[in-house]
Amino acid sequence: QPHLVQSGGGSVQAGESLKLSCKISGAKYTWYCLGWFRQAPGKERDMVARFSSDGRIDYSDSVKGRFAVSSANAKDTLTLDLAMNELQPEDTAIYYCASARYQQTCMGVSLSPGSYHFGQGTQVTVSS
Repeated sequence: QPHLVQSGGGSVQAGESLKLSCKISGAKYTWYCLGWFRQAPGKERDMVARFSSDGRIDYSDSVKGRFAVSSANAKDTLTLDLAMNELQPEDTAIYYCASARYQQTCMGVSLSPGSYHFGQGTQVTVSS
């Protein structure tokens, strides 16, 4: 099982930016599907962005054009970053770094949270 450790997050005003980072280790990664999910109080955990080892990147419609996901692969550790710009109060949530349960590209990987391992979560709060 991979080990996911997140950093970043915090509280900002609307219109400001934040960056989240995640380190994923515990296996030799050739094919992988990584992502960021978020969960607001009383709501389900939803995908925000995904990064596939074949270069495919997906964003939810609510963050497209404002958020940017990137990844790097160094030996047995992957890093996954999420640059969040033009943050809005509706972006307030706990954000989770995610790695698909099986080593594969994101093609065919469900957006259901049950298909992923998650990091510890980090709070992002945006005030108006």
